[in-house]
Amino acid sequence: MSTTYPAIGIRPLIDGRRGIRESLEDKTMQLANDVAELIASHLTYPDGSPVRTVVSNTTIGGVSEAAACKEQFRTENVCADLTVTASWNYITEVLDLDSSIPHAIWGFNGTERPGAVTLAAAASAYNMLGIPCFGIYGHDVQDAEDSGLTDDVVENLLRYARAALAVGLMKGRSYLSIGTVSMGIAGCRPPEQFLADYLGMRTEYIDMIEIDRRIEQGIYDHQEYDKALDWARENLRIGENHNPEHNRVTQEEYDAQFEYCVKMILIGRDLMEGNPRLAELGFVEEAGGHDAIAAGFQGQRQWTDFKPNGDLMETMINTTFDWNGRRPEKVFATEADAANAITMLFNSVLTHRPQLFSDVRTYWSPASVKRITGYTLEGRAADGFIDLRNSGATTLNAAGQERDAQGHPIIKQWWEITEEDIANDLAATTFHAATREYFPGGGFSTHFVTAGDMPVTAARLNFVAGQGPVLQVSEGWTVCLPDEVRITIEDRTDPTWPTTFFVPRLTGAGAHTSVYDWMANWGANHTATGYGHFGADLLTLAAMLRIPVYMHNIPREHILRPKAWIPFGTADLEGADFRACAAFGPIYR
Repeated sequence: MSTTYPAIGIRPLIDGRRGIRESLEDKTMQLANDVAELIASHLTYPDGSPVRTVVSNTTIGGVSEAAACKEQFRTENVCADLTVTASWNYITEVLDLDSSIPHAIWGFNGTERPGAVTLAAAASAYNMLGIPCFGIYGHDVQDAEDSGLTDDVVENLLRYARAALAVGLMKGRSYLSIGTVSMGIAGCRPPEQFLADYLGMRTEYIDMIEIDRRIEQGIYDHQEYDKALDWARENLRIGENHNPEHNRVTQEEYDAQFEYCVKMILIGRDLMEGNPRLAELGFVEEAGGHDAIAAGFQGQRQWTDFKPNGDLMETMINTTFDWNGRRPEKVFATEADAANAITMLFNSVLTHRPQLFSDVRTYWSPASVKRITGYTLEGRAADGFIDLRNSGATTLNAAGQERDAQGHPIIKQWWEITEEDIANDLAATTFHAATREYFPGGGFSTHFVTAGDMPVTAARLNFVAGQGPVLQVSEGWTVCLPDEVRITIEDRTDPTWPTTFFVPRLTGAGAHTSVYDWMANWGANHTATGYGHFGADLLTLAAMLRIPVYMHNIPREHILRPKAWIPFGTADLEGADFRACAAFGPIYR
C-alpha cells in the first residue's frame, strides 16, 4: 500500500553562478539527504511504513532545473515540497509556484553563506505572489560543516512534514454519509463545498436502507460473517441489562439483534472501502465501495426506532482490531456528525491512532461532585472535569488498557498492538442491551471506563455563517475517579455508554481560564479526541488548509504557521490567523 501514498519532495536550492556553485554542491545535497533521512526515520504512513521522500535529481540553481524537479515530483506523487538551502539563490527562478500544495523552506543558519537570506527573500516572494510558505530557521548560528538539524529545526521540519502528509492523505478521497440528519443536529449535514475546496475530497451519500438491503439479500461475505460472529460471541462480553422488565425482549430476540449488528459491521466496512470478495459472490457493483477515508451513520431516530442501533458497528469500525486481528483504524462518526467526523479525520491522519467520538455531556464542578457523591475532587480533576459520555460508540482502544514500555496507559498505533493489548481492551469492555427509551429498535451499547492520566487532544471543526470553518483545539488529560463516585455519575445519565472524563490544560486566560469556561466556550455537542498532545500539529494543518483556529491552549513557541501570516499581525496571533485564512482562501479553490 505504501507505494500509493503521497511523498514529500525535497528541493535543494543552490547558487547557480559557476565558480561558486561547485563548492556548494556537496553541502546542499547533504542537507537534502539529511532531511529525507530525518523524515523517513521519524514519520510513518497509516500502514506503519516509513514516509517516502523524493529528493530532486539535481540541485536547483536555475529555472530549467526547477522545471525538471517539478516534472520529477509529478511522476512521484509528491503532495508537498520542502526546500533546503545553505546559500544565496536566484529566488524567483528556483521557487516552486504550485499554489495547490504546501511549501516550506529551511534556510541553514550559517554565516559563511546566506541560506537565511534566501529564506527571507523567498518568503517575501511567496507572500507577494499569494502562495503561503512555511519558513524554518534555526535559533543559533551553525558552522558550515554542521548538519544544522538542531532540536528546534527538527521539531519544525517534522511538524511541517506531518501536516503536509495529512493534507496529501485526504486529497482525492471520499466522505461517506450513511443517512441524513440525526435528531436535528446541524453538523450532520455534510459540508460538501468545504470538503471539495478545503480538503480536495468528494462527498458520497447513501440511504440507511442500503444496510438493511444487503442484510436481507445476503450481500456480504458469509464465510467472514461466520468467523466474525464466532469471534464476537467469544470476545464481546455481554453486560447487565439495565432495561426494566417491561422494556425487555426475549433472549431469542436479543440473539437475533446481536447477529444483525455483526452483519452491520461487515457492511459498514464494505460500504467505506469495498470488498473484492463481493464480486466473487456476484455483487460486482457493491464490491467497489466508496473509497471513504471517513464516514458517518445517522442511526437516530429513523433507523433506531425500528432497527438495532449502530453502536456495535461504530465501535468496531473505529477500533484497530477485530476478528481478523489488528488493522488500521477507520473514522466512523456516530449520528452522522460530519463536522466531528472531519475533526476525527484530522486527528487520525496526523497521528495514525484511533479517535474517540464523544458527547460533550457535562461540566462537573467540584461543588457538584461533592454534593452528589460526597467526594472531594483532587489531582488533575481538582477544578472539575468534563464528562465525555457518548450515547453512540467510540473506539475500544480508548479503554486505555494498552501500555507503553513504562506501563503507562496509551492508545497505540495499530501496528504496535499486541494480543495482550487486544485481550485487555476487550476484558475492560461490556456490551449492554440498548436502553429502549433511546433505541426502541434494540441493539447493544458499548461501555468501558477510559484510564486516567493519558495525554489527549480534543478538537472540533465548527461552521459559522459569514465566517466559514473554524477549529477548536485543546490539549489536556483523561482523569479517573474512585469506582463508587464514577458509578454514581454514570447512573445519573446512562451506565451503558462509554465513560471518558477529560480536563483541559488551563492557561488562566480566555476559554482556558477554568474548566467551566472550556465547557461554556466549546462550539458543539460533540468532540473528537485523540491520544497525545498534538495540538501544535493541528494548528499547522489548519493553516495549510486555511482554517482559522480559536480557543486553543498551545504555547506560542510551538506554533508553526506560514510566513505570510506575520504581516497580518504579530501582537494578536489569533486575529492574524483569521485575517490570513480569509485573505488566502481554501487551498483548492
